[in-house]
Amino acid sequence: MIRWLLWLLAGLLLGGVVHLASILVLPHTAIQDAYSRLSAVTPVNSFTILPEASPAAAAVPFMDPAFAVAVCRFDLSAAPINLSVPVSAAYTSVTFYTRRGVAFYALNDRAAGRRTIELDLMTSQQREALPNEEDITAADRLIIEAPTATGMIVTRALSPEPGQMERTRAALSAARCQPQ
Repeated sequence: MIRWLLWLLAGLLLGGVVHLASILVLPHTAIQDAYSRLSAVTPVNSFTILPEASPAAAAVPFMDPAFAVAVCRFDLSAAPINLSVPVSAAYTSVTFYTRRGVAFYALNDRAAGRRTIELDLMTSQQREALPNEEDITAADRLIIEAPTATGMIVTRALSPEPGQMERTRAALSAARCQPQ
């Protein structure tokens, strides 16, 4: 009886290890991740407003239909990127993702405290190459260091009413993601 319990325990332990390993490996082997899906419809280093989410079709799964979404696929290999996103009337957020979909920085309109979210995105090597300027403080220039040279910037703007979605999308179309 004890021998069967030990075999059962060993089988459950082995099954748990295999299950955990497959869950951790699958995201790295997926070929239809968000970056791959969006590469067909978004150019590099410029924002593209995604079509409105509907139950039948969405560019990325689980999109909220109350938000207008713009995506910029960035490539920092040539130069750092200047980002400028106008703040909408209700709520605006900017989230930075690596190529594999790991979020590494997020900022919303309330944290920015301005009518426009402006910042520079660069790698740590590009940051080290910047000249030290004593007259420019950290409050004057927000610099984000990206852990990878490629990734995505996702901007979301809330439309408080369905009838205001076009105005929200128009405000979001003024967002800029361009090399310095």
